[in-house]
Amino acid sequence: MGRWVLALLLAVAGLGHFLAWESFLAQVPPWMPAPRAVIAVSGVIELAFAAALVAASRWRVQVGWLLAAFFVAIFPGNVSQFLTGQAAFGLDSDVARAVRLLFQPLLVVWALWCTGAWRAWRHHDASSVGVSDASS
Repeated sequence: MGRWVLALLLAVAGLGHFLAWESFLAQVPPWMPAPRAVIAVSGVIELAFAAALVAASRWRVQVGWLLAAFFVAIFPGNVSQFLTGQAAFGLDSDVARAVRLLFQPLLVVWALWCTGAWRAWRHHDASSVGVSDASS
């Protein structure tokens, strides 16, 4: 269920990059070249992740790690929006923009949890500890 909800959120956000691209300008740091291209590319990536979350069951764990990395990679845009004080998506105060920053780590955890990436890593880590202990 969590995977499907995340896929839906990514699909809506991805489409938003094209239907309301002006709103996303607030999250493109001033030092980034070609802001409209950055918005379009990130929209395509979000749409691809949405599709992968529901259709790529064989690669679900890898999708989880890549999506978590994507959420980390776009975090500077959220920080930029906070530092520049730009209003978008209802984030019209420093407090609202600061609270939004706190949600990014939750998205990373959500991606790892709902795809089984976190569990696979923990299981792999536990099994590798057992293997090294047995060979000692």
